[in-house]
Amino acid sequence: MFTGIIEELGEVVSIEEIGDSSRIRLRGPVVCEGARHGDSIAVNGVCLTVVDTPDELAAGTGEFSADVMAETLHRSSLGELKPGSTVNLERAMALGARLGGHLVQGHVDATGRLLSREPGERDAAGNLRWEVLRFSLPESITRYLVEKGSITVDGVSLTVVEAARDSFTVSLIPATLALTTLGTRAVGESVNLEVDVLAKYVERLLESRTLPPTNTTSTTDATDATDATSTTDATDATNPTDPTVTGEER
Repeated sequence: MFTGIIEELGEVVSIEEIGDSSRIRLRGPVVCEGARHGDSIAVNGVCLTVVDTPDELAAGTGEFSADVMAETLHRSSLGELKPGSTVNLERAMALGARLGGHLVQGHVDATGRLLSREPGERDAAGNLRWEVLRFSLPESITRYLVEKGSITVDGVSLTVVEAARDSFTVSLIPATLALTTLGTRAVGESVNLEVDVLAKYVERLLESRTLPPTNTTSTTDATDATDATSTTDATDATNPTDPTVTGEER
């Protein structure tokens, strides 16, 4: 699990295509500190596994490698990366640490595209105080977004400002613009989207909820309490197990 608080901007060092999958090597000194074989690191919001050997990690290059399978390349924008591309990096959260963003799995639900950038106010020095970005929203995840809810864009935990039918907006403060790839994303570029997993769990629970049984109280009320066998005798003998026979019909 992750929090959506980016730890550093990393860089793609190389990409090796292996059949329909790839091995990607990235530079990120902060996330590599203390990294071990098998650790999880989110790259632009995609949870990847460190595959380097202990000796390779001990070399202190500040780099790590991860395998990206075909499903991930298909579901995310990682297939568009090239050597030199800048990426958002975050290590898996530690139990007991502060949850600065929201619960992020690193499982991309869909990709969207940056539709527009709208500059906000500027300070006395002319620097942007905030900027509004609008992204396209695939129909498959529209129902999971609500205003002031959470969404992950390229691994960044953000608050939804406006949730329209086919797009949504977020407002970015200077720190987010400076410390993540969202500050330099160009209109038309694709981003990875992950909705709040809690919304999906709620939907699933509602879909599988078992309706309460038919009004059994009325059946009991209609039963002759003085003679339990009379109820059986009064049941439609042609189909005594017919569930459609209600208490009122007995």
